[in-house]
Amino acid sequence: MLELAVLSAAFAMGAAIPDRYACGPCSPPLSWSEAPAGTQSIAILCDDPDAPVGDWVHWVVFNLAPDVRSLPENVARDAALPGGAIQGVNDYDRNDYDGPCPPPGRPHRYHFKVFALDARLALDAGARKADVVRAMRGHVLAQGELVGSYARKAR
Repeated sequence: MLELAVLSAAFAMGAAIPDRYACGPCSPPLSWSEAPAGTQSIAILCDDPDAPVGDWVHWVVFNLAPDVRSLPENVARDAALPGGAIQGVNDYDRNDYDGPCPPPGRPHRYHFKVFALDARLALDAGARKADVVRAMRGHVLAQGELVGSYARKAR
């Protein structure tokens, strides 16, 4: 499988995610390398595998156009995005990005995963991460991820 390079102007691989993108709806800017030939859509998932309840999903985006190579900071808080892309439901039960906001203490890791797919996903805005993962099965041409960390300070 081919690899996509996933980057952010806000933080580097393994680095701390700035407060601006935590405990709220302001998504970080993301960019990725060119998708391979045959790509029909791009999907993005962001989750926290260190959450006390297990994997916690912060962002679900799918059906981005295959020529899209980035998302700007602070993506709209709408289920429908330009070009037919859709923001699915995160674990806060909202169709948007909700930033890292772990309990005070040790840092949690946040995985921003980007997938180049050979199909558009036949899902609607009610889709959750599990739905997207099932629909992507057998359709992933390339993938990559950017991992950042965040620790909330005790108040």
